[in-house]
Amino acid sequence: MSARIRMKRLGRKNHPYYRICAVDSRSPRDGRVIEELGTYDPLIRETDARVQFVEERLQYWLGVGALPSDRVRILIKKYGPNGTHATAQQAARERLAAPLSVPDAGTPAYVRPVKEKEAPAAPAAESATAVAEAEAPAEAAAPEAAGEATQS
Repeated sequence: MSARIRMKRLGRKNHPYYRICAVDSRSPRDGRVIEELGTYDPLIRETDARVQFVEERLQYWLGVGALPSDRVRILIKKYGPNGTHATAQQAARERLAAPLSVPDAGTPAYVRPVKEKEAPAAPAAESATAVAEAEAPAEAAAPEAAGEATQS
């Protein structure tokens, strides 16, 4: 069995996501894997934070003689255990982990003036007296109904 280290494509259409896997060289691209060794997400905005490896397993498979594909060979050279971009990768991961700082928008260029509606004072007073008058006949009718109940 000849082992290869290559990428297995996941994700949906136009949103690729790759797993870096150790596979049998005869298996198809998205076929059965022996072991997953890392991930590659090309949609992450920080270029140096796109790759993650399980370094000890990667060293094992390279030591056993597994051959990386061309793209994976470049990623291992840049971001592997002794990679040329290892410090940049660590800095990029820290930037991604930090919360985003949103700058202050400042004062708006134009603010629409708010029209204040003037509430007429007289109708409010009239409505309060109307409510009181509506309650008064009900109260007057209540003693009459109580008196009729006692007479019968």
